[in-house]
Amino acid sequence: MEFDKDHCIKMNDGNKIPAVGFGTYSPDAVQKSKCEEATKVAIEVGFRHIDGAFIYGIEEEVGRAVHEKIADGTVKREDIFYTGKAMEACKDAGLVKSIGVSNFNIRQLEMILNKPGLKYKPVLNQVECHPYLNQGKLLAFCKSKDILLEAYCVLGSQRDKIWGDQSTPVLLEDPVLGAIAKKYNRSPALVALRYQLQRGIVVLFKSFTRKRIEENFQVFDFQLSEEDMKTIDGMNKNRSYVLLEQFSGHPQFPFIDE
Repeated sequence: MEFDKDHCIKMNDGNKIPAVGFGTYSPDAVQKSKCEEATKVAIEVGFRHIDGAFIYGIEEEVGRAVHEKIADGTVKREDIFYTGKAMEACKDAGLVKSIGVSNFNIRQLEMILNKPGLKYKPVLNQVECHPYLNQGKLLAFCKSKDILLEAYCVLGSQRDKIWGDQSTPVLLEDPVLGAIAKKYNRSPALVALRYQLQRGIVVLFKSFTRKRIEENFQVFDFQLSEEDMKTIDGMNKNRSYVLLEQFSGHPQFPFIDE
């Protein structure tokens, strides 16, 4: 995948999205309290893509962080790409520039793309994606339709009681990933992030620690070999961290399909 000088990727509507985004989901009040400061740190480090949602309950904190970094001259508003969870009416009203979808499987994407009178083709599909769930078929389908795939839970780290499966192995402790990381003198987290970028996937990374935020923004400083990419492909277990079982009764629950 080719990035421009700002490490952005062009979407099918002509707009650009930074290839690496900063995730703001927080599982509890303690983490939410750290979100505002962490977002400011991320912007200082160089993140220009911030991922949020109303359901996360942190939009006010993120908004304050962005406003502060604009006020102190770190960034301009036009520098920031903010991902919410918006719809066609918002684009019609000029409130958003691009529309994507989240947690859509192939069947659901086809349903949207074949919808009579579709006004706006989705620019991307945000889904869980990491070496234990590499979404190979979904990625191929999205590429065939000129839709970007955007990965959350990219480090397999979202193991909280609200959304996740506590029994899934810890991705960053996998010996295969560890061996490749040692080979490149990088952390397993950086290798996992770089793996997705080389597949043409936009990645979301979350941490509330300045050191990790700084380290993991160095993902553009090295490249994995084709052999190592195939090795990481082989780690796939079709295993999710995020189950969202509380929504399993919905008729459009996406995880019933493969």
